[in-house]
Amino acid sequence: MIIYNVTVKVENEIHDEWLQWMKEKHVPDVLASGYFSDCRICRVISMQDTDGVTYAFQYDCESTAVLHQYQVKAAPKLKQDVIDKYGGKFVAFRTLMEVVE
Repeated sequence: MIIYNVTVKVENEIHDEWLQWMKEKHVPDVLASGYFSDCRICRVISMQDTDGVTYAFQYDCESTAVLHQYQVKAAPKLKQDVIDKYGGKFVAFRTLMEVVE
């Protein structure tokens, strides 16, 4: 199994609204794309929250081939939805992990 990890630091001023929108709209939309079986939302607690709050969204994916299909077919629109709503108020980076055990 592959974990597609999206780490996001969001500005404090929009945090509560953003987190609710992510839980109620964005994550369900990503899961509805059919490329992932589950998502965990984790708050990163090893960083100071003075200028924003950091989260890791961990999406479970069957394989890198399935993830590639997501990135080509579904990700551009889903990413644009977040940018259209909260652009300039967050930064994000993505990592790919393989479950070993």
